[in-house]
Parts: sequence; structure tokens; C-alpha cells
Amino acid sequence: MTTSTPPGISRATLRNPADLIASLPYLLGFRPADSLVLLGHRVPGTTIGLMLRADLPARELQAEQADALIPRFANREHNGVTVVLVGGSADENGPPHREFLAELQRVLARHSLRLFHALWASEIEPGAEWACYLDPDCGGVVPDPQETVIAAATTEAGFVVFRSREELAAVLQPRCPEAITRRAELLASSPEPLYSPGMSRSDVLDAAVTELRDAFLRQRRGAGPPDDDQAVRLAHALMFTPIRDACMALAVPPHTSLTREAEEVWLTLVRELPPPHRAEAALYLGYTALMRGEGALAGMALANAVEADPDHMVAQLLQTAWNIGTDPAKLAGLADLSTAVDLGLSPPSEPGSGAERDRGRRSGPPRGMR
Repeated sequence: MTTSTPPGISRATLRNPADLIASLPYLLGFRPADSLVLLGHRVPGTTIGLMLRADLPARELQAEQADALIPRFANREHNGVTVVLVGGSADENGPPHREFLAELQRVLARHSLRLFHALWASEIEPGAEWACYLDPDCGGVVPDPQETVIAAATTEAGFVVFRSREELAAVLQPRCPEAITRRAELLASSPEPLYSPGMSRSDVLDAAVTELRDAFLRQRRGAGPPDDDQAVRLAHALMFTPIRDACMALAVPPHTSLTREAEEVWLTLVRELPPPHRAEAALYLGYTALMRGEGALAGMALANAVEADPDHMVAQLLQTAWNIGTDPAKLAGLADLSTAVDLGLSPPSEPGSGAERDRGRRSGPPRGMR
């Protein structure tokens, strides 16, 4: 999987390898276990760029995985990589997975990429053992991840850390498979649920705007997921190009209360709509998460969009950009504001707004919309 550095925290100082290891859950969005984590260093300096996480491979697949992952850093944006291997136990010879590190070093050298650091940790938990592969005197115990600089920065920005990648993936699963089946049948038999005889295209677009605005208002009231009729109408509302541009425009600037609220609305619709209509909501969720720096969620959402509609060109293009580690700042202008409609949304009131309640809900294991 790929992820990206959350905007606004890339200058947070990681003072030593222990801090870097402890910060991984906040950089990835979940606690990696039995994993290889590759952190690219951007040119100039050592700002974190592309990040990749993969399961530790079987020994016979180590060379293949190194050949597949390292070349993704071989571009003008990166000048080297930090390697972190998570899992296993050290022995009298040092950290485990040394053969795998050798394969990674082989491919790094082939692409003239610098190995900034090679680190190992048994797990990302307070007190877990960690060590450096290239310096036998470098090592110690992992500090509390919640006390790192990155933790403070990401918590302030509203990010959530899940206990595992599986827990993060679960937030995209349908809330009710039976409802998805019902709505697929309704959508197949209701080609124009927003249209009534005599309505112009402008009238239909106005109806679509109303449906979407009502979805946000229900979110603020904590009214729960849409019913079948609302879901069907929203599925069609999202298909209008001016609506798409307006929805994507809500992702910029990131870290606003309206952006966080929009992310929750898109997540709700990903869980409530059948394919291929789900692709639109998953696209908006992926773009919003990417702009906020929630790279793991962005990747899963974009994969969800492409799975729901393999011919969705915008989802395909954005997934490709995410997959090669494109700086989110370069994607800020993706929405075409010239054709976007005004959704008539103002930021939710503070304090005690729906958005604030949702942020609290996202701080723990998935429940409700998460």
C-alpha cells in the first residue's frame, strides 16, 4: 500500500530513530505489524515523500518484493529511502530479516538511491525493542507513540490511528448488505428518480443540489444513514459533473470543519450505495482523505472506487497519482471550479456541531459510520 505525508506536518522534527519508529502509526494511519515500511526522502533535504507498506514476504519472495517496491522511488523527487522492518525477534547476531535488507540494499544501489537508515522494531508498542542494522550501538525501546511530535501534529489535524490495517479497511464495508441489494434493484428500475415531467436540466440539477445539501444537514443532526429512497436519489445526484466538481472542491483547503464533515458524508455513502454508483462517493472520499494526508484511507477509498466502476476515468487517474506518491499539494487544483455548482453549505457551527461529534466518533474502533 502507498500513503502520503499529512499536509502541514511534514516539517515536524523526528529527533532520533526511536521517534521515527513510534511515529509510523500516525504517518500510515494504523499500526503496522509484520511489515516492511519504506519512507522516501524528497529532494532537496530529507522531507518525507512517498511511503510504502507491505507485508513481510516469505524468504523466496524477498528479492521479488524488493525489485517491485524500490523502483517506485527512482524519480527526481526522491534521493533515498529509510527502511523500517517490523516484526520478529533479535538474536545474538542482531535484528532479524537481514537477508531481506540485503535484497533491498541491492535494488537501492542499482537505482543510485541512498539508504538513509535501516531500522527494526519487534512491534510498534511502548517498550518494544528496536535496533539499527548498520550500527550495533544504536537501539533501545520504542517510546509511547502517543507522545511523539507527529502524534501531536496529526491529532491536532483530526487524524485517526487504527489498531491495524484490517480495522481501517473495515470502515469501508457496507453497513447492511441487504440494503445494498435492495438499492441496486431500485436503481436498476429508477433511471431518473430526480426528474419529473416538465423539469428542465437546470431544475434537475437544482434537485440534485438539494439532495446533497439535505445529506449534509442530516449528518449535522446525527439523523443516521439515508433510507432507501434517499440513497437512490443521492446516487443519481452524485453523477452530475457540476456536482462532482463541487464535491471535490470541498476537499480544499484541508483541515477545515467542512472538509472533515464532507469526509464523513462520503464515507457514509460509500457504505450505503451499491456499485457502480458507490464509485462517486468513494472517489470524493479518496480525494478528500488524500488532501488531508490520510494516505492509507485515500488508497483504500480509491481502490474501492475503481472496483465499483472499473471504467471510472477520474478514479483511475487519481489512483495512479496516489500510487506513485504524488505530492497532494500538486493535486489541489483537480476539481474544475468553473463548472462547480454552489451547494449552499456553510461550515457547521462550533462547538457541539455534528462535525465535532463525528471527530470524537473517529477516535476509537469503527462504529456507526466508521
